Amino acid sequence: MSTGIIFDIKRYAIHDGPGIRTTVFMQGCPLRCLWCHNPEGQSLQPEPIIRDTVAGASAGTVGYGAAGRVVSLGSVIEEIEKDILFFDESGGGVTISGGEPLMQPTFLKAVLTASKQRDIHTAIDTCGYASHEALDSIMDMVDLFLFDLKIMDENEHTRYTGQSNRPILDNLREIAVRRKQVIIRFPVVPGITDTDENVSRLVDSLSSLNTITCVSLLPYHKMAGPKYVKLRRPNDIEHLEPPSKEKLDSIKARLERRGVRVTVGG
Repeated sequence: MSTGIIFDIKRYAIHDGPGIRTTVFMQGCPLRCLWCHNPEGQSLQPEPIIRDTVAGASAGTVGYGAAGRVVSLGSVIEEIEKDILFFDESGGGVTISGGEPLMQPTFLKAVLTASKQRDIHTAIDTCGYASHEALDSIMDMVDLFLFDLKIMDENEHTRYTGQSNRPILDNLREIAVRRKQVIIRFPVVPGITDTDENVSRLVDSLSSLNTITCVSLLPYHKMAGPKYVKLRRPNDIEHLEPPSKEKLDSIKARLERRGVRVTVGG
């Protein structure tokens, strides 16, 4: 039986696609974005993490565990099936997130295939950095792509994420050519992604992909801070504050002027 590595399953999710959804968070990501809000999902293998203080233990005692666990296809589908009634009533389904789901293409394909066999709407939340072969292997089983676009300049993208954006842009064009439903997710990180130049290039890029008509602005937040502490990793942008409403409104207006529907926060 197919197995994979996940670090969480979230039921009753309402920000990972339409309706009420079950979101499966798969382990492993090829990017190292400075603003990552799921750093526990970056490593392809489970890694040590400090757990909360153990109940009944002496003061200051902490528990240690692993971020990530090996699971069977059957156990994941069993969890997804618990919410089929909610999917049917709300127009929801399953979203595979991460990390980056395409880091585990075989297990991803198995989960998507089993979901489609049960008439469950499928979405994947992807950074887009993957081989063409991995993307093509799951394309027909995905109803909706939640596709991250972060930084349009290749050098700046490499600086802040550790990888070139060329494979990402190539894959986005391929998804658009295949006329798949896509929602672009744009993280608004002060001083990094929200610059005038980056937003202008984002708008121009979307204008050339006229099958993509919706963008979700994802404001940077500090909620991942405790995760970096538990992973014993530095948080290099902990000094940043979330973007202002004025900044979000400005970006939203610029996209809307190009005929793009914009939502904020998911």
